[in-house]
Amino acid sequence: MATRTRRAERREEPLSRERIVEVAVELLDAAGEGGLTFRALAERLATGPGAIYWHVANKSELLDAATDALVAGALAARDARSPKSPRDGIRAVALGLYDAIEVHPWLAVQLATQLSRSPWQPVTLRIFESVGRQVGALGVPENSWFTATSALLHYILGAAGQNAANAVSGRALGPGSSRAQFLDDASKTWEALDPDDYPFTRAVAAQMRDHDDREQFLAGVALILTGMTAGPALIGLTHGPIRPGPTDGASAPA
Repeated sequence: MATRTRRAERREEPLSRERIVEVAVELLDAAGEGGLTFRALAERLATGPGAIYWHVANKSELLDAATDALVAGALAARDARSPKSPRDGIRAVALGLYDAIEVHPWLAVQLATQLSRSPWQPVTLRIFESVGRQVGALGVPENSWFTATSALLHYILGAAGQNAANAVSGRALGPGSSRAQFLDDASKTWEALDPDDYPFTRAVAAQMRDHDDREQFLAGVALILTGMTAGPALIGLTHGPIRPGPTDGASAPA
């Protein structure tokens, strides 16, 4: 009886594209892309598939809309923090995407797919523009903007996606297990390796055990930014010296 009441109440809610996207995100979070079907969506919204098709043409369009909504939210949060320098701006974008992918692991695949197959889509353009403006403000030569911005994006999306995959794998370890335990076991395995064959791996085993994923992610962003501004010989910036930019001053326009 209670179930019928809840469904009746939900039918009274106006069906909108925004509401459809919101529920689509919930389904994607719960079961990944395979769990997003129009049948499941219609059941969750207590409506018929035809009403949903009035707002979105197909699953591909719905995935794009869900991805766009989450990215827009991540970048809006960055804008609200008003970064004081280009480095802060890039760090804010990176963290916003990292956090969004951590909460919504399926987002990593969608962003990577759009970046490689549909770079003209609004989501890709929005991210590329947000990072690229800050790269230019760092003083990177204009003829290296594409290379520098692409390198940053590949790292941000790749590292954030790997972290999300690690989190999903950790949850699949079973009761009584944890990521900390997994890292400890892996570290012990590294420490037990042959010192002649794996001297480096053995040396960093303890670091692997104790590392923090978020701090490691930000360290990677910092390393790339340092390479961009250290000199033109790094990451293929061979077209001239780095121009002075407002690194410590106002950020580039958002």
